[in-house]
Amino acid sequence: KQAEKAVHQKKEQSKTKCRKARRRHINLVAEFNHRQRKNIWLETHIWHAKRFHMVKKWGYCLGNSPTEKSYRACYRAMTKQCLLQDLSYYCCLELKGKENELLKQLARICSIDTGLTFQEASCLSGRFEGSLNLYRADRYPEDMLGPVTFIWKPRDGSENRQLWIWLHPALKQDILRELKAIFQCSEPEEICISEPVTASVQEEKQVEVVMSLGNKRKKEDKEGEKAVPVKKIIGDGTRDPFQPYSWISRTTGIAISDRSMEILRYRLIGPLSHSILTGTLKAASVQTV
Repeated sequence: KQAEKAVHQKKEQSKTKCRKARRRHINLVAEFNHRQRKNIWLETHIWHAKRFHMVKKWGYCLGNSPTEKSYRACYRAMTKQCLLQDLSYYCCLELKGKENELLKQLARICSIDTGLTFQEASCLSGRFEGSLNLYRADRYPEDMLGPVTFIWKPRDGSENRQLWIWLHPALKQDILRELKAIFQCSEPEEICISEPVTASVQEEKQVEVVMSLGNKRKKEDKEGEKAVPVKKIIGDGTRDPFQPYSWISRTTGIAISDRSMEILRYRLIGPLSHSILTGTLKAASVQTV
């Protein structure tokens, strides 16, 4: 009887999937997206999660401190080689419209007394990135909003320009509210409800096959609905995925778009940063039609 019982237990245990089967790509993507419902991951999250202590700040999951004593290695890289930092959690606001109208309204939230402004010639041409402090409209030197960096898209012969403003996620809501106020952007440009993208038909069939082969337990969320594998969660840690991310002004024609987590941002520190960039990035050949 004991021998029969042992054989029966072994058969029951064999039904459970091995670690390789549980860590298949489709299952991992669904699990990762399920874990990003409250805190969004950066593109380099998996690399950092294996080497850093992760913290949850500003709606993101960020690497705070390394698990090993790598301070000397980081210092050596900054002084002699190159060190890369992932700053993709910084928010990006995109402004489109006529150059004169953009500069006229942006001059209300900054001052020449603090240094550079959006009208700086070197920055206005799009060759260099500028940095300044923003204030509430016509309230300088009071009611400071915070520091930002900006870069203009180079001119293409048209009077319409494109401006990207990078800011810390803790300052995003206040600065976005001020920009919409000075440009009178209160109406959404279009219905921008970015729901999570569901998996393709082929992936859904693969999931059904996996379900049928092994009696896999289906995960359920807080509402009790069955979780559906998705490719990627749209949105960022500072914006609800069901909120609009683009606004336009009917009077000035200025359009404001929230490009957070759509444009990745990295910082290279060290004497070999320029040589690494030139060796990594290849210039495309210009083709004229």
